[in-house]
Amino acid sequence: MTVLDARALNRATLARQLLLGRADLPVLDAVTHLCGLQAQEPQEPFVGLWSRLRAFDPAALSELLVGRRVVRTHLMRRTIHLVTADDALAWRARYDDMFRQRVMGAFRREAEGVDLDKLAAEARAVLADGEPRTRGELVAALAEHRPTVSRQALMELLISAVPLAQAPPRGLWRTKAGVRHVLLSTRLGRDVDPPSADGVDRAGQAMVRRYLAAYGPAATADLRAWSGLAGLPEAVAATVAYVAIYAVMNIGAFAVVIGFRRRAGAPPAGPAPAWDSLDDYRGLARRHPGTAAAMAFFLICLAGLPPGVMGLFAKIVVFRATVAGGVTWLAVVMAVNTVIGLYYYLAWAARLFAAPAGRVGPMPRTPALRAAIAAAAAGALVLSAAPQLVLQAASATM
Repeated sequence: MTVLDARALNRATLARQLLLGRADLPVLDAVTHLCGLQAQEPQEPFVGLWSRLRAFDPAALSELLVGRRVVRTHLMRRTIHLVTADDALAWRARYDDMFRQRVMGAFRREAEGVDLDKLAAEARAVLADGEPRTRGELVAALAEHRPTVSRQALMELLISAVPLAQAPPRGLWRTKAGVRHVLLSTRLGRDVDPPSADGVDRAGQAMVRRYLAAYGPAATADLRAWSGLAGLPEAVAATVAYVAIYAVMNIGAFAVVIGFRRRAGAPPAGPAPAWDSLDDYRGLARRHPGTAAAMAFFLICLAGLPPGVMGLFAKIVVFRATVAGGVTWLAVVMAVNTVIGLYYYLAWAARLFAAPAGRVGPMPRTPALRAAIAAAAAGALVLSAAPQLVLQAASATM
């Protein structure tokens, strides 16, 4: 196993961020990979992408902004970011509580007695015609019934209560323009995705995976500093649980394969299988019933079929999070691969209990391998009976 030293880890991290060398990526794909770019200063995203992309054309990003494929909106840490339309709609509801908590903390006295839901309803009515409005225009339209609230506080309360976007020409290349606000749903043509009705933090889980892909490795504190969100440990725990479940299944299956492959390298005592094809495992249950039963259970778990509930639990977690993250095409690819894998897992499991084609040699008496198989089998049984245990354990360590 290769162990990364500090320099290799540093360069791997830079490569994930597209900072080790300019990449040949379309502009939209780069914005997606980076989970958006800081855009408090309107020209910042252009510099950030020029630093990362080979032959970057600023006009391409301006076209995406005008074409509503990307949008300028308040998101991470309640600051302006340039993000894809899909990410803005998928993630915005996850920020509602944080936005409101921060503004109520910063303007506690002035916000007393302000009904944010009522303010949001009034703002939606003002912006319903789709016309972008300046800060002054919005405040003037909403201040009549709130004479004790300052203009700054009222605008900050509005930003926290209603998902808004900044309309072009703000944010275009080499263009100076003031901020004009429009409803995010109006700008992008559809409503913000609502929180999951079942309480599963799918948006948070998607953000964790995306952040780790672009900036990892990272600790929970790094995620919180980047996003400004609390509660992401639960999303991290779900990701850790998925990895842990599949680790148990794969360790057990590979331990069996490694054990018999080692046997194939030993001096032969008569014709014996090479253990390099599925048919070599035919009839394994006749000579090694315990090992065959464990292997069959690992394969059923990997297939996601009962009684291997742990595999089904892991597949549901990742499929739901993928769809919730807006990457439906990837979920389709995963589904196709799952069906293909199902055939091989079941074909392998069936061969274990079929009539043997030849002599089945003994498994090497390697204590470490036998212990690994036994431990993995025990773990698979426990997690199939109560798959939520690994999720709870992961949550407790966050």
